[in-house]
Amino acid sequence: MKQKKKRSLPDSKIEEIYWQKGYKYIAGIDEAGRGPLAGPVVAAAVVFPKDFRNFYGIDDSKKLSPQQREKLYFTIIKNAVAIGISIIPEYLIDALNIYNATLLAMEYAINVLDVKPDIILVDGMNLKNTNYIYKRIIKGDTLSISIAAASIIAKVIRDNIMINYHYKFPFYGFNKNFGYPTNFHKEAIKRFGILSIHRKSFNPIKNFYDIFP
Repeated sequence: MKQKKKRSLPDSKIEEIYWQKGYKYIAGIDEAGRGPLAGPVVAAAVVFPKDFRNFYGIDDSKKLSPQQREKLYFTIIKNAVAIGISIIPEYLIDALNIYNATLLAMEYAINVLDVKPDIILVDGMNLKNTNYIYKRIIKGDTLSISIAAASIIAKVIRDNIMINYHYKFPFYGFNKNFGYPTNFHKEAIKRFGILSIHRKSFNPIKNFYDIFP
């Protein structure tokens, strides 16, 4: 029987290319929350020290359990040179559309870093309004340790926001679905209605209430 090949963790190979070229501060950037019906989109940028290695099991946030993400969140904060965080609320998502709101979140996260990055590694998106050099990396959260770390930071922060919303709006299951369109969440919308934190431009909310013709 052929043995299944073990999946590799994100590493610093991409970062090393730029460290060797003389770039000092390399920022990995990723987001969490593009798909939910409720809550913000969160972006994070992470800069690790030169020659940082993945001794901690940092991985794409989607591959980790909540407990693993929480533990790695504090490990990343302890080891990073700088971390930038941006939170774009649902009303701006409705005004800008989710793609542009995600770009805005990423650009804000870069701008609030304590250091000026020499280059930015972005997970899958092309930045619009930045003067920084950047490289778009498809599935970057599975390849680059900096992007994977950013995905963890963004995911943990957003999940905690939605858990706090659960205590305010307990009938929607935000502590389990985090605003994503699960059957439970959609049934709760039909039964209890739209909340202020729902994205009014998203289906099925848009169609059901005909708010945005």
